[in-house]
Amino acid sequence: MNDTMKQNEQKNMPGCEMLVMSTSPHVHEGSSISKIMMQVVLCLLPVIAASIWHFRFHAVLVIFYCSAFCLIFEQLWDMALHQKSTLKDGSALVTGLILALNLPPTAPWWLCMTGCFFAIIIVKQLFGGLGQNPFNPAAAARAALLAGFSGPMMTWTMRAPAMLPPTVQKAAADFVTSATKHAAAADFQTGATPLGLAKLASGSESVMDALSTSEMYWRYFIGNTGGSLGETCALAILIGGLGLMFLRLIKWQVPLGMLGSIALFTGIVHAFAPELTPGPVFHILSGGVMIGAFFMATDMVTSPMTGWGSLFFGIMIGMLTCIIRIWGGYPEGVSFSILFMNALVPLIDRIFRPHPFGWTSTRAAGVQMRRGEIK
Repeated sequence: MNDTMKQNEQKNMPGCEMLVMSTSPHVHEGSSISKIMMQVVLCLLPVIAASIWHFRFHAVLVIFYCSAFCLIFEQLWDMALHQKSTLKDGSALVTGLILALNLPPTAPWWLCMTGCFFAIIIVKQLFGGLGQNPFNPAAAARAALLAGFSGPMMTWTMRAPAMLPPTVQKAAADFVTSATKHAAAADFQTGATPLGLAKLASGSESVMDALSTSEMYWRYFIGNTGGSLGETCALAILIGGLGLMFLRLIKWQVPLGMLGSIALFTGIVHAFAPELTPGPVFHILSGGVMIGAFFMATDMVTSPMTGWGSLFFGIMIGMLTCIIRIWGGYPEGVSFSILFMNALVPLIDRIFRPHPFGWTSTRAAGVQMRRGEIK
């Protein structure tokens, strides 16, 4: 009783403050998971708008299916475990949007549902929920769908004005699944993506040159080609990626390392074997490199914590992507590369972990002690 009275007297004494102890962080900047996720959705809007512009109602359906199924599976999991709903944090919506942007515009509803189940239940919730998943859910779902349903996952559509040069069409005659001679009268045509054509025509320098003209580069940049919803318009992805950087939601080292290593690797290979693969601009603007570099590899949960670790992480993703694209069995390799490096993130964080001021390794300390520098 006396101790309690003394503490109350100290509280009431002027100039006497109580020491309050708590764990870090001691200063909160006001961010929350829901706020961060809504900012990511805002940065995804240019990519979503570009996909709807190019693929019209097909894109709307795929985006709706993936968003709805991800939200449904998230809620069903919470209900099954009798836990508080996590829909408000927005993570399921972001996963659904990014997964939709990794699917072809002709993806049926059941394919979207399967991908959402794998992303939310298998990759995210079974590992403990948000913050515990070792792999990027959207990248893992895309890889699983490619392995299990390669047919619908590799059926592409493009708008009729996006017809490729005759030389490229001739080289890809066996790859095209519908006649292109009537494409001028159709709204859409089914055919190979530029990456698929490059893989199919490997060894033909003329086709590689046709895919690397300034006209084709412009088509890749504005999205006037076939591919997944979020793979076609590099301009929209760049706008969204710069928004993520401006809001400080991603580490700039990841896209820098990834894009830089792809440019260097493909530039060297193209210089020595131009018939094997197109140049670096083609590889950066086509396929899933841009959306992977800004929206998938930069995932806060599955990417390294340090700047140097993030740079190494991005460089390795870029190199693996090039190896798969040039010598692998798939024309695209971004998702597989991201998943492989996700598995190595704990090791990368350990290698590139920061050290406190004055830190000395055990080996260096032993050498100094033998020399008499440390007593």
